[in-house]
Amino acid sequence: MKNVVWYVAGIIGMVFASSFLGISVRQMMAVAGFSSIFFGAIFFWQHRLAFALLGISFLLATGLIDVPHIIEYAGIDIILFLIGMMIIVGFLEERKFFDKMVNKLMLLVDMNGKRLMILILAVSWLSAALVDEVTSILFMAGAMFAITSRYKLNPIPFIIMVVFATNIGSSATVIGNPIGIIIAMRSGLGFMDFIRWAMPISFIVFILNTVLCFIYFAKPIAQLHDAVALHKKEREAFEHDLKKESEIKSSAIVPGLLFTGVILSLVFHAQVEHILGLQKNSMLLGTALAGAGISLVLCWQRCRHLVEHRVDWWTLCFFLFLFASVGALKYHGITDAIASSISKNVGNNVPLLMTVFVWSSGLLTSVMDNVLAVATFVPILKDIGAMGIPTFPLWWSILFGSTILGNLTIIGSTANIVAIGMMEKGDLGKVGFLEWLKAGAIIAIPCLLLAHILLLVQLRWMIR
Repeated sequence: MKNVVWYVAGIIGMVFASSFLGISVRQMMAVAGFSSIFFGAIFFWQHRLAFALLGISFLLATGLIDVPHIIEYAGIDIILFLIGMMIIVGFLEERKFFDKMVNKLMLLVDMNGKRLMILILAVSWLSAALVDEVTSILFMAGAMFAITSRYKLNPIPFIIMVVFATNIGSSATVIGNPIGIIIAMRSGLGFMDFIRWAMPISFIVFILNTVLCFIYFAKPIAQLHDAVALHKKEREAFEHDLKKESEIKSSAIVPGLLFTGVILSLVFHAQVEHILGLQKNSMLLGTALAGAGISLVLCWQRCRHLVEHRVDWWTLCFFLFLFASVGALKYHGITDAIASSISKNVGNNVPLLMTVFVWSSGLLTSVMDNVLAVATFVPILKDIGAMGIPTFPLWWSILFGSTILGNLTIIGSTANIVAIGMMEKGDLGKVGFLEWLKAGAIIAIPCLLLAHILLLVQLRWMIR
């Protein structure tokens, strides 16, 4: 009942706030339709798709959006890309590709507790960048649970650290996070743009995040280090697991070749498009679909199972209707009004605009999933660009604001929710909102501040 009250209050508050933009009653109705989805996702996260369906139905029934515009704004290109990547990742997971890779890396640290934690965080950062945050957290959280269960340690601080590294890593490449795909598709930025502008900042922020984690979580890390030191046969145990995995009927060679091929194709998609005279980002989508097709051929007998069980249809449907609801705001000129308000109050001062977008996108992300936050900001940013204001640095601002400050709260990122769900499902513990918020405030805020400074330092090159 309490959530229902907050839900209704949120919608009323959003509509009331929008009235200060000087918009019409019909435009405020569009805000109400969007808000019904927005606050449904915040207060009833597990049932977010129901609110998305009801919200779109309201927009259709009131004539605030029609079928052609739902199709136009639904982000079909993004949905198709995610479907392709989910099929590829599902295939790799079923062939135990990631498990084998992680186990081999663990042997490199010679089972030193502190080095093991650094490696886990580094692999979390890297795997999120190369695959995506959800896949990364699935197998990295699983590995972390196995370690904490073996040594009878409280998994909560370790899972929080893994999630923090994962979210930061998801900002490094275009495929690390759904918001990277949204930004790439809507801004025209390519894979190499992310490598040049996002990855260096992401890596530097990851180093600061690791240092802060080792300070804040010094006690549990020391407990892990001492526990590992007491188990002299730990290396032999991991070697046994590695040997056992090598006996699985599916070789890692074919999945490894597919993984490498997909990554290389994504990296060089812009060059291929130029050579073939294709539209920008055609091969970004083409690579995902081709990789998915090859995956289905390779698992010929289980291809239907792969599509039905490895693709997160629930989330994709939510994204589709969410994008359409944001499109309704664009269609009725509400994002234009917001852009005009920001431009009027901030002007064409790009550094100040960057500050506004970095922290406002971050704060919005901290109270909802970062995909919802970015989907809200994209049309606003595009309208600002239509005014002749350089938007190149602003895209990076919302990228880092919505990934790094996703660490601030439990609901700030999909990776957070997945990891907590895994822990609760396994009856391994429950994290309080304030417990997470305290760690997030001490670690995530300085990390975003560092990213903000690094963006400002490079501003003149970005505009050039």
